[in-house]
Amino acid sequence: MTVDGRTARAMRTRRAVVDAFLALLGEGDLRPSGERIAERAGVSLRALWANFTDLETLYAAAGQRQLERQWEMARRIDPALPLDRRVEALCRQRAQILEFLAPVARAAQLREPFSPQLRANRFRQYEVAKGELAELFATELSAAGPDAAELLHALAAVTTWPAWSALRDDLQLSVAAARQVMARTVRALLSPGAT
Repeated sequence: MTVDGRTARAMRTRRAVVDAFLALLGEGDLRPSGERIAERAGVSLRALWANFTDLETLYAAAGQRQLERQWEMARRIDPALPLDRRVEALCRQRAQILEFLAPVARAAQLREPFSPQLRANRFRQYEVAKGELAELFATELSAAGPDAAELLHALAAVTTWPAWSALRDDLQLSVAAARQVMARTVRALLSPGAT
């Protein structure tokens, strides 16, 4: 597919704006203004809003970019590994990804009650997480029989942002300590007789 010059420029502008927005969030500016985003992206404010009709369209593009970055960081964990190794690999990977996502997740929490797109982004994150967990722990979920869906929801709850935020922000645990708590919880959920 050939992309003409105007389309290529628009794509570069959109990418620059999204990356600038995410960078500002990552630096702790939880509510960056359009002016700050445009300045960081090296575009005019007019170009920013010409490419993103409102904050919701910017949130949608930023959510997609975060998923792309997350996929770049994630490595497939072999479901044939022994359970302990799968749990350790999952928790090590989740800790890395959740630490990376933390600034954007904190910013999203501020605006999520007022943003259908941010709620949709969060739902999509849960769907991705549940899909990964379902593949990694297919054997254990199958063994759970009629409790499989409940077990999958429990695994998603303890390995996604809200639980990580509680461990890191509320309990003020180090990354290593939070990862260990996550691993203990996942092992407890998957132990025989836990359901």
